[in-house]
Amino acid sequence: MHERVKSQIQHQTERYAKYSNKGKREVIFEEGDWVWLHLSKNRFPTQRKSKLNSRGDGPFRVVQRINNNAYRLELPCEYDVSATFNVCDLTPFVGDLEQDEDEEPQDLKTNPSQEGGDDDKLLAKGPITRSMAKQIQEGLKSFPKEGAKLLFTWAIMKYF
Repeated sequence: MHERVKSQIQHQTERYAKYSNKGKREVIFEEGDWVWLHLSKNRFPTQRKSKLNSRGDGPFRVVQRINNNAYRLELPCEYDVSATFNVCDLTPFVGDLEQDEDEEPQDLKTNPSQEGGDDDKLLAKGPITRSMAKQIQEGLKSFPKEGAKLLFTWAIMKYF
């Protein structure tokens, strides 16, 4: 009887853990990685005075990994806060910070003088409705999914 109750408790605990960890994602940063920082109101009161100000800043370089949940960042001195942050306040930075001198900078928008560019599909005329959002998403599927164009596509898609 005791073993049966013990196994039932173990089974129920595993079930609870499965459902509570369902939406969690484990993100581990290494030293030298670049991250975006979430500016919370209680920790950054001067940067978050208005609700229209940006809620994030960066990218900042990870200087030290304290453990899987805490990281020390390289912050500018104007922040006047501790440089140690929880992983829930950090988002991985995806992009290139360094650019070769011989490489031309990529334009995130189609060049207006270039033939074949059809920006009119992406411009919303009037309020964005569900059908308009679907049309925009269909138009974005024709873009190649690489490099800066992927970031541009993601930046547009997150607003719909």
